Amino acid sequence: MAAATTAVPALTERGAHQAAALTPPVAMTADTLPTWQTNGVVWAMAQSNGTVFAGGTFSAIRPPGAAPGAKEREAVNFAAFDAATGEPTDCRLNFTVGSGTATVRALTVSPDGKTLYAGGNFAAVNGTNASRVAAIDLPSCKVKSGFQLTVSAPVHALAATNDTVYLGGDFTTVEGEKRAKFAAVGTEGQLKSWKADADKTGRAVEVTPDGKSVVLGGDFERVRGADSHALAVVDASSGALRKSYPNRFVPRNSVVKGLYVDETGIYTGNEGTGGGVFDGRIALDLDDFEQRWRDTCLGATQDLTVYKGVLYSSSHAHNCESMGQFPELHERQHLLAESVDDPTPLLSWFPDTDDGPLNVEQVGPRAMVVSSGGGKDYMWVGGAFTRITSDGNRLQQGLVRFANGPDTGAPSVPDGVKAANTTKGVRVSWPASTDLDDRKLTYRVYRNGDEEPVGTVTADSTFWERPTVTFTDTSAKPGTDYSYRITASDADDTNTSARSEAAKVKTPGTPTETTLEREATADAYVNGAAVNATYGTHQQLAVRGSSPYASYVRFDVPSPPSGMALEEATLTVTTSSEPSAASGDTVDVVPVTGAWSEKEVTWAKRPAVGETPLGSLDGAADARTDYDVPLRAGAVQDAAGDTLDLALTSSGSDSLWLWARESGGTGPKLTLTYRKP
Repeated sequence: MAAATTAVPALTERGAHQAAALTPPVAMTADTLPTWQTNGVVWAMAQSNGTVFAGGTFSAIRPPGAAPGAKEREAVNFAAFDAATGEPTDCRLNFTVGSGTATVRALTVSPDGKTLYAGGNFAAVNGTNASRVAAIDLPSCKVKSGFQLTVSAPVHALAATNDTVYLGGDFTTVEGEKRAKFAAVGTEGQLKSWKADADKTGRAVEVTPDGKSVVLGGDFERVRGADSHALAVVDASSGALRKSYPNRFVPRNSVVKGLYVDETGIYTGNEGTGGGVFDGRIALDLDDFEQRWRDTCLGATQDLTVYKGVLYSSSHAHNCESMGQFPELHERQHLLAESVDDPTPLLSWFPDTDDGPLNVEQVGPRAMVVSSGGGKDYMWVGGAFTRITSDGNRLQQGLVRFANGPDTGAPSVPDGVKAANTTKGVRVSWPASTDLDDRKLTYRVYRNGDEEPVGTVTADSTFWERPTVTFTDTSAKPGTDYSYRITASDADDTNTSARSEAAKVKTPGTPTETTLEREATADAYVNGAAVNATYGTHQQLAVRGSSPYASYVRFDVPSPPSGMALEEATLTVTTSSEPSAASGDTVDVVPVTGAWSEKEVTWAKRPAVGETPLGSLDGAADARTDYDVPLRAGAVQDAAGDTLDLALTSSGSDSLWLWARESGGTGPKLTLTYRKP
């Protein structure tokens, strides 16, 4: 599935960003552009001078927005498009076969941009004989009749230099001579003596920038008789092995489905089957072909491309927890971005498609290519998908494209806004919004419908991690009704969401009501698997029933204001940023009846606790989120003028991780509301 990087007119310099509303180093927006569609799977893409070529298994194309079967134009397994407009060009080629299913599985362009090479399973192109590989003269859009080869089985990969075309696939002979899975031919179609025989399917082939080496990817176990599973580097002139990858460098139950090579390195896209698979990406250095990094996301990678120092990939990633990124989603994220220098953190570029229809292997996108036109750069993605889930689940089959600007997508409208009285004013809180191509967002807090915000806050977020954002309105007046609404803006305020729904509150301070907030004065957790260990200085608290943890928190409870009684007491805890911070189990808050100290408490010396809970937290589904636990006010009132010690316990098997007071402002809090009887 080689995607040609040749003949690209003047891509802007690495690191330059046309779209200001993006979080660097991302330089491609996540906004989908109107693009013609196919009625089937796009397996391969290439480009030349502002034209994008798509090959696959389809019979027609149709305009953007058109439903399947509507306004279709015949296009048998191939179509060419204007990179800048998304519309088809006049170049029409039909790839057919006498029996079976014709398909185009590989496309690449010569370095001068004048010849398109196509591979797959076909016998003719526009009626001209072509046995699974063909050369197309691009200025005329006609088959080069002199480029005639007989290949014994389908071709899956192509790469071209000024004088050589490299093939990878299922074949065992080319022109009747033995060539096992890989071969090389001249640009006029003559078979070369080059041999890099492999024992199983070749799926990807790329030439290094210096032209001296060829990188091979596929299902194979051996290349030139040497142990080199799924990946190898061979000499471009002879096929001799230059670098092998034995000893399960790529695990035996995983293969290489895609390769991308440029001056920044070699990048592999991997797919595994069964348990313990490797589905992620590997970066190799060009000087010694050794690994620079690998990511271990689960969800098979099909293709990759690099744009301005960022590696973009198409996969069906569903779990990147091993990299400290998103945990098991129970759904799929099909497009990702990461720096060519370091795979973590995943960069903020999260457009998404669906998997595709039930009658195909449901992995969504399968091919990527970058092209330029009209002063902009465009990333095209092809595959088996039928909808763009990140764009309202919009119908769009087989093809989608993005540009390096302008960014027009606003962050999501803030939701779940709360307003609560504290001793310092009104605390407004809400889960962070998300933006498909910007991690750092700016929030503006509007009070009572005012045109100017009363406050501004910035916070980072991703689709899987939406921390609670807070702002305290210290200018609120006592005894007054207030409503608060929030907007979210991306970088440079290029795009701003609508205002949120209003959160309403009436401030205390009248003779009949007041609210006080207290932070914990001590907290710690204990671990049943380390009975003598102390955790009083840790930044987190832990709760779990089996393989047990328990946590303890202490508050100073004030005496009630004169003439008032405690009516409401609420414990607020915040889940940490640990990937496993959230829990579905119920956590009880019970009174501590024994003595303990933050520095000395251990599981072996844990204090006695009461049997009757003061309150319960019925699960905490999200990380970095505030959760309120109403407590029995009478029991809290009994501690007035003294300390209140609480234990957090659970009988479940799911661990809960909370920020401790040592985390700096996000530890446990006690909110007390007093009213005059």
